[in-house]
Amino acid sequence: MLTSPVTIYTESTPNPHSMKFVFNVELLPDGMSFDYTQPSDGLTKEKNSPLAVALFGFEFVRRVFITSNFITLTKTENAAWEDELFGIKQYLKKYFAEKQPVFSLPTTEFAEEGESSDSELISQIKQVLEEYVKPAVESDGGAISFHSFDEATGQMKVLLQGSCSGCPSSQMTLKQGIETLMTRMVPAVKEVVAEGV
Repeated sequence: MLTSPVTIYTESTPNPHSMKFVFNVELLPDGMSFDYTQPSDGLTKEKNSPLAVALFGFEFVRRVFITSNFITLTKTENAAWEDELFGIKQYLKKYFAEKQPVFSLPTTEFAEEGESSDSELISQIKQVLEEYVKPAVESDGGAISFHSFDEATGQMKVLLQGSCSGCPSSQMTLKQGIETLMTRMVPAVKEVVAEGV
């Protein structure tokens, strides 16, 4: 699968406790992501990841988020990135040089989803989220996905993952950025809230 050496660079995120590790290879098919809040999450059938479990072996790692070409690590409050970056980057380079697996999922898990049963409104909401919101959130080391929409109240729920989880500025981004954009582009949306944050 990997023929050229893996390169990794880091980007800071708006969340001071999260760091984005960007790879020159695809870790997951585009549009997929997995969030791990504890090592046991990486052992589940749905998102089995030897890499996520291994990263929790570093004492400072509190959360692991893996998507198409980057991993966002969230550290404990008492750890300092300047003390940890070199070691974690060396570990990741060695892990990929040894061609160890990122995931141990059945290949059917990565299959394209079939025809959607979404209403026209839900499809429009998802399209705006995908085209306008998701790229900005991903550039900050996080991910956002559609959770639900209540047509009666106009409330849209989203899932925030990666560096967005626990980020001090995530609520401001959600209300002043995402909600403003969504209500302008899809008038049926009156409010955007994060599910499970």
